[in-house]
Amino acid sequence: MTTINQDRLVQHFFDLVKIDSESRNEKAIAEALAEQLGELGFAVEKLPVPEAISNGFNIYAKLEGKLEGTILLSCHMDTVTPGNGIEPIIEDGIIRSKGNTILGGDDKSGIAAIMEAVRCIRADGRDHQTIELAFTVHEEGGLQGSQHFDMSKVTAHQAMVFDSGGPIGTIITTAPGQQNLKVTITGKPAHAGLAPEEGINALTVASDAICQMKLSRIDHETTANIGVVKGGQATNIVMPELYIEAEARSLDDSKLQAQVDHMVSTFEAAAEKHGAEINIISKRAYNAYRIDENDAHIERIKAAFAANGIDAFTKSTGGGSDANIFNSKGLKTVNLSTGMAKVHTTEEFIKIDDMVAISGFLYTYLTR
Repeated sequence: MTTINQDRLVQHFFDLVKIDSESRNEKAIAEALAEQLGELGFAVEKLPVPEAISNGFNIYAKLEGKLEGTILLSCHMDTVTPGNGIEPIIEDGIIRSKGNTILGGDDKSGIAAIMEAVRCIRADGRDHQTIELAFTVHEEGGLQGSQHFDMSKVTAHQAMVFDSGGPIGTIITTAPGQQNLKVTITGKPAHAGLAPEEGINALTVASDAICQMKLSRIDHETTANIGVVKGGQATNIVMPELYIEAEARSLDDSKLQAQVDHMVSTFEAAAEKHGAEINIISKRAYNAYRIDENDAHIERIKAAFAANGIDAFTKSTGGGSDANIFNSKGLKTVNLSTGMAKVHTTEEFIKIDDMVAISGFLYTYLTR
């Protein structure tokens, strides 16, 4: 264990969150990190992604080590909105924004921790494992960067994503799969005052379906939600078309499929009942993953935390991350907490002590 340079860690984190990088606009942060990693001794590759998902690029970087083993460490470079013009402040050992933006600890706290651990290892002249990095674009809103990450570059057989909240020592070993539904209901327009009975109201079809649909918390492993509804032209027109976006998630793939089938069939039955047309695009966003808590990868992570006086524990989550994508591509990956809290809100914050602790864990893990 070493003494993490807290001031340098916090300053680097401040520098990173001040770089605007809302999803699809990651070029500036990617260029900055590519340069910084090169200065740290990493061999850096800028991996192209489709222009539709980002103006930037994924980063693959590698630092050869003398100790046995190779580990891939991963974070995403993008933030949610409002994420431009972030002004970080410190209050009683807690970093937050001034309040009109998010902070960007999701996920720049992970990037800062990884790079501070490597800086300390190199300053101390310590031998370390071979370190591979995967910094991704457009994670928020679909895990786009990891889906397009060139896995042929990766030599590691296990990985850690640093993109979760909770106490330091939280290891996410189980995460859900997600299915997205895009539903277009086409009814029939009519004058709402003169001849409403001649129309087919798309909203009536949708409400009929939704009222019969199992939504919200389905069971301890499964959820479903209607998140977007768009339609209508004027109050004097029977609504001719309605667009809906919905999702289902489950830690169990068979339960996920059953919930999706239920939602689709309920929409279709309502459309048939009212004589409307319906088009449903159903797409798997990502698959669930589940890693045994006695797996050697987990045991090694727990041991490094224990060496730093932290009692690590495994748990499941209801959210997806790049870990879902990497696992589906055959790379055994867990998601670790950096201590980030109230993410995706303007009340987001992170404790400096937590940032120091996760950096210290990384130092220990990489040099064991």
